Amino acid sequence: MDIIAMTRELAKAIQADPRYINLTATREKNDADEKLQDQIGEFNLKRVELNQEVSKTDRDQEKLSRLDTAIKDLYREIMSNPNMIAFNDAKNEMDQLMNYINQILVLSVNGEDPDTIEPSSCTGSCSTCGGCH
Repeated sequence: MDIIAMTRELAKAIQADPRYINLTATREKNDADEKLQDQIGEFNLKRVELNQEVSKTDRDQEKLSRLDTAIKDLYREIMSNPNMIAFNDAKNEMDQLMNYINQILVLSVNGEDPDTIEPSSCTGSCSTCGGCH
């Protein structure tokens, strides 16, 4: 089996993993939550409105303050929605899995033994990294 075929098999295994299945299920719940979707839509509209107001030369500071408060309030409501909390938890679990898989691949390419690589707190961003060892 060539490396691309093996990668496709790995991708299928990832899609069969309970963490992926949970992420998909929580995403679908979010999509079906009409109140949450309305809040997200309203949040996005308020952000556009805020950006438009910020770009004006004669900004209305009172309007900016109201929009900023409204955006922060909507964000808190969105992030406290049980479906959004479940989605974020599932996404974090999936991100951890993908970071570990990526860590195994990168360290293996750099000569490490794939069978001995253990999960680390690597974020996957080399710009904030102090080194892999």
